[in-house]
Amino acid sequence: MPVTLHVWRVPRHRVGLAMFRLAFPGPHRTRFAKFLGTADGFGPTDADWTRYAAITVSERPVVLHHWDKIAAAKARIDLTPLSSRGSWSGQEPFAVTNRKSEGMVLALTRARLRPTRAVSFWRAIPAVVPEVDRAPGLLAHFGIGEAPLGFQGTVSVWRNAADLARFAYRQPEHRAVIARTPTDGWYAEELFARFAVDDISGDRDVLSWTVRGA
Repeated sequence: MPVTLHVWRVPRHRVGLAMFRLAFPGPHRTRFAKFLGTADGFGPTDADWTRYAAITVSERPVVLHHWDKIAAAKARIDLTPLSSRGSWSGQEPFAVTNRKSEGMVLALTRARLRPTRAVSFWRAIPAVVPEVDRAPGLLAHFGIGEAPLGFQGTVSVWRNAADLARFAYRQPEHRAVIARTPTDGWYAEELFARFAVDDISGDRDVLSWTVRGA
């Protein structure tokens, strides 16, 4: 079933309204939907109060007019799930296809941290952050969260699947964090998913796009 990432940039005088809508998203005809805050980085103090996002899963195109009306800029990425492991709020939202991606891919991570392990997790992240920014093939990335602390994740867009795999499994700092995950027990719930990027529309600056012309 098609998946869509919606991202909005709102003017500062509408941040309060955006936060209200984040807490009370209202009705939406979707199989699965999550409304999210975002961050410029991956730490608990990196929140971007002027950018918000939503992940929707629906047979029909989803238009979120109440968000579009308050946004100064917006972007949309249409996605096809390629792989997904784990759950989100007790659900497995993404129906994986047998399709192989030959173009851009998007990686989504989401986790609910165990309160007793959160400090250990945040101490492990700083070594990875600068390596993400330097990763070959990275086109865009930002953090996502359902709450200020404890519910965190990332969105990243890559030139192709090979670039994503090279960073995920060969970059030393990132590989070390992956190796610690099962032994340190950071997550009470986790999800890792990869998608083919079918289309990108709107203002790519909203996505923190890093490569012009891509």
